[in-house]
Parts: sequence; C-alpha cells; structure tokens
Amino acid sequence: MTLKKLAVTFALGSMALVTVGATSVFAQSHVNSPDVALGTPSLESTVSHVGDLTGNAESGKRLYRRYCIGCHGPDGNGLGMNAAWIDPKPRDFTEATFKCRSTPTGTLPTDEDLFNAVTRGFVTTNMPSWRPLTPQQRADLVAFVKTWSPRWAKEKPGTPLNIPVETPITIESILHGRQLFQKLECWKCHGPQGHGDGPSANTLTDSKDNPIRPYDFSSGSRFMCGVTNQDLYRIFMTGLDGSPMPSFADVVKLDEAWDLVHFLRTLQPLKSQEADLWQTYKAAHGADIKPIGPDAAAGGQ
Repeated sequence: MTLKKLAVTFALGSMALVTVGATSVFAQSHVNSPDVALGTPSLESTVSHVGDLTGNAESGKRLYRRYCIGCHGPDGNGLGMNAAWIDPKPRDFTEATFKCRSTPTGTLPTDEDLFNAVTRGFVTTNMPSWRPLTPQQRADLVAFVKTWSPRWAKEKPGTPLNIPVETPITIESILHGRQLFQKLECWKCHGPQGHGDGPSANTLTDSKDNPIRPYDFSSGSRFMCGVTNQDLYRIFMTGLDGSPMPSFADVVKLDEAWDLVHFLRTLQPLKSQEADLWQTYKAAHGADIKPIGPDAAAGGQ
C-alpha cells in the first residue's frame, strides 16, 4: 500500500469512528489517556442533591473525563474533539443555560433537572441516555457539571413550575389548542402540520448563533425533554433556554395550556385518545376545518 493510500485509509477510518459512535468509542479512547488534563473549573467544588443522593464533584470529574470530555470539552465549553461533527452542538456548561428545566425561563435548573437530563438523554441529538451509570454516578456528574459556571455560586435554582391537574381530553379542548397554535404563530417554526418546516425554520439559531431546527412532531413520541403530557406542558411553559423556543407562561392561561398539549398530540403518528378524537372529528367536519398558516382566519377551527 502506498503512503498516499495509507493516509486516505487512515482518514476515512477515523471519520467513520467519529461518525458511528462519536459519543462513546472515540471520546473514551481520548479520555483514557493519563496525559489528558481538564481545564480549570470556575468553582473548586460543588455538590448535588437528588432525592436521597448527594453528588460529589471530585467523583464526577473522573466520570466527566471518561464519558463527557470528547463532546463537551476539557473546559466544559462544548468544544470537545468531537464537536465539529456534532449537530446540534454540545452544551456549553460555562454559560449554565439549559433547555430542559422545571424552573422559569432565565433561571438555573434544579439538580434533579440535570439528573433527569443525564438519565434521559436528548432525542434528535448525539447526547445519549446514561442509564448504564448508577444513580450515584449520575448525581456525581451533575455536581461536577456545576463547577464549570460561577452562576451556581451566585444564584439559586428557580422555583419549579407547579403543573396543574390535566383538564379533560375533549374535542373542544383540541380545537381550542389548534386555535392557540395558530394565534401564537407556532406554525411559523413548527409548520402547519407540525413537521418542523415552517417559514422561519431555516433561519433559526441558538444562543451561540448555531443553526437549530424546530421540533418535528411527526418524528415519534419523544420530545426534547420527556414523553408525557406533563413534560410537553412544562416545555412551553418554561421554554427551552438557549433556543428560539420561548416560555409561554405569560401568554397562555394555565388551563388553556392543556388545550395546546392536546392538540399537539394529534400531530404525532401515534395511537392516542387525542388522535382518535381528532380523526373522528375530521371525518365528520373535514370540509369546515380551516387551514393553519398565514391565510387562516383568526379564531378559525
């Protein structure tokens, strides 16, 4: 084999390794080296409190080097060696801005919020679920992640949102949710059918000016921050900080937010009570249903 062919083969092999398992195999081979040094965190040490668990940052540091440094980087700023091949980009922990929270927009998440994020992972991203780690290890990781930003020493987490009891799932609720989807112009990003293809979709960027795509409701049951109706309610009442998705807590009444949840469920390709009600209604009233989008009359079905 010539030197040129050897170089090409090596390059292609390296690219394949990064692409097919970047968050595990490639990153781990890097952090296993005893010469790898982490940057200097903003805080010397923090702890986390998740239920009966107390997370230790020193233990979390070792786990971070083993599993996280390849994407989130030695300085916690999302500039790990795999970051160039990842879209959306890894989280920058130095900003302490997190999408999935139970707390109001602009505030720090709770330790449990971060624990749930590590446990669940993020659908449509390269961030996997870390359930293979023990609960104690995940709590330790949360403690270490908090050392990257001085915000954790200066601020307290926000007060978690109190989610009210879900209102009944009725066709009236779904129709009102559809009106809210139109009124709040959700379709501009998510598209009239919820496919993430609205007129603004290609222009969206996150807080670091990286391109970001709106959620496609036809992609399945998982959302960025959970799977239940309560999770979906929480998402648009707290917003996804660092993304164009705002909080609607000051715009939508608490009970009305459930109407929007019920309508959004009809956009998913799933068997659900909401979908059954909507399909029955469409079969009987399809000709009277106004389209969603720029030409739809305000308040139309």
